[in-house]
Amino acid sequence: MHSPDRLVILDRDGVINRDSDEYIKSLAEWIPYPSAIQAIARLSQAGWTVAVATNQSGIARGYYTEASLVEMHARLCRLVAEAGGDIAHIAWCPHGPDNDCHCRKPLPGLLAQIRDALHLGELSGSWMVGDSLRDLQAGDAMGCRRVLVRSGKGERTLEKHTELAAPESDTLVFDDLADFVSWLLGDEKRGNKA
Repeated sequence: MHSPDRLVILDRDGVINRDSDEYIKSLAEWIPYPSAIQAIARLSQAGWTVAVATNQSGIARGYYTEASLVEMHARLCRLVAEAGGDIAHIAWCPHGPDNDCHCRKPLPGLLAQIRDALHLGELSGSWMVGDSLRDLQAGDAMGCRRVLVRSGKGERTLEKHTELAAPESDTLVFDDLADFVSWLLGDEKRGNKA
């Protein structure tokens, strides 16, 4: 049984794998961060549910097919499983910015898909981990707690939106997914409410 306060939703490119301004167009270009795969496994082993919400406008732009994307996600799930973890659901938006869809982040459609796929009434209290402002905005719309990682486009996001790292910000900033997971699981062991 899944619970919102035990759910971590991850952006993909820049959080789980290397990002590229030229898009990740094939299995050969999909290069995971080994520490991210281990971090997902650690979350699973500690009883957390992990899901992925990713914009993939390269499909609408004709850079790659849904079949190529499915191959990338199959490898991601296999690597996580081999490390002893599980990804409960992967939601992706294949649309471009001009397609007027409801799923492309910063809109919350992908997170709603995750909520429904996991049979949750809400996502309030879940964690949304991303490397861009739009990831955080999608999480905000569903009541998620905000985490920005410096990997991927995270440093660029922080330079552009310095308020995210301000002391009064409700966004937590970590070097990468592994750093966040170590904090989250460490906090849990100390008996603190994250």
